Amino acid sequence: MRVIDVSTVLAGPYCTMLLGDLGADVIKVEPPEGDATRGWGPPWLGSETDGTRTAAYYLSVNRNKRSIRLDLKRTEGGEILRRLLAGGDVVVENFRTGGFARLGFDDDELRRLNPALVHLAISGYGLDGPAADRPGYDFVVQASSGLMSITGESDADGGGPTKVGVAISDVMTGMLGAVSVLASLVARERAAGPATGRGQRIDLSLLAATMSALVNQAQNAFVSGVAPDRRGNAHPNIVPYETFETADGQIAVAAGSERQWPRLCVALGLPALADDPRFATNGDRVVRHAELRPTLAERFEQRSSADWLAILGASGIPAAPINDVLAAFASEEAIALGMTVEQVHPAWGVIRQVGIPFQLSATPASIRIAPPTLGQDTDQILAELGYSPAEVAALRELGVL
Repeated sequence: MRVIDVSTVLAGPYCTMLLGDLGADVIKVEPPEGDATRGWGPPWLGSETDGTRTAAYYLSVNRNKRSIRLDLKRTEGGEILRRLLAGGDVVVENFRTGGFARLGFDDDELRRLNPALVHLAISGYGLDGPAADRPGYDFVVQASSGLMSITGESDADGGGPTKVGVAISDVMTGMLGAVSVLASLVARERAAGPATGRGQRIDLSLLAATMSALVNQAQNAFVSGVAPDRRGNAHPNIVPYETFETADGQIAVAAGSERQWPRLCVALGLPALADDPRFATNGDRVVRHAELRPTLAERFEQRSSADWLAILGASGIPAAPINDVLAAFASEEAIALGMTVEQVHPAWGVIRQVGIPFQLSATPASIRIAPPTLGQDTDQILAELGYSPAEVAALRELGVL
């Protein structure tokens, strides 16, 4: 499967990286100045002197891709993209609404070039509506979607709305984009009648993707008619399911079932609490969270995090330390999952990256190509399209490449 990636920054590139991990040949079409994330540092790899300096941000979502540097505003650049699209299976783009069409690639033209092409168009707010022309930025979408309103400490604890620590709106959009692309490819192969072998257009917005991720919080609001508030690390529907201070730090504790509640009480040395009618069911504990938490918090403060993790683990109560990012990747659990991988790049040396999260038994995903330097594969890709060395040299002289 060949994917033509005309997207930049995060949502589109994350989508195409997932497809690349699963085996697709991804061709990343970059503007003359390169993907904007190449400059989103520090931290950096490479040297500014030799032109290889690239931000870590770019490296995070661009492995398993080949890069061609192309000016799509030039007629010759548009022709090169047309050849790529004619031989591709998927195109992913995140231009402002109507931007791809203004470059000469509207739906009719894409169908003319390649009726089998699957076209994923990522936008901030969709094709219609009052915000259709606005650019999509993860931070702004986290705010407008309602996500920030439920993230952070409560007003009573002096908190305020907080964004998630990664660009989760972009990441969710990228994941849903990959799902919808794969579904469209299956439909293309299995459709009957006139639709056989035909591609389709997929419209996906950051706002819709983020709102879809509100899941139980949104359903709580629909059922109750009350907008959820911020609860810090506490859960709106399960108690106790939160962080607790210990004698030397904090741990996360998740007693997620009625069977676990009495075991937790025994592990804490508070067996009578399991028989307290005020806290008999999870529903009771949710309603009386403010009464219950001080008793649990006082007990957790009496021993170290390591002690409690050992005690809770032996009792079958889900609990974990609150790791920083480096500690998380160094943990035994992450090592067992292969969540850190290393690649060797001719310009940047050894690169450590996040591993592949899914394991397929028959067709395993793989990391075959390190994130490319800008335009690294231009000559190779053009040769595959039938351009001669002389034609490539002429295009480079014109500034198309």
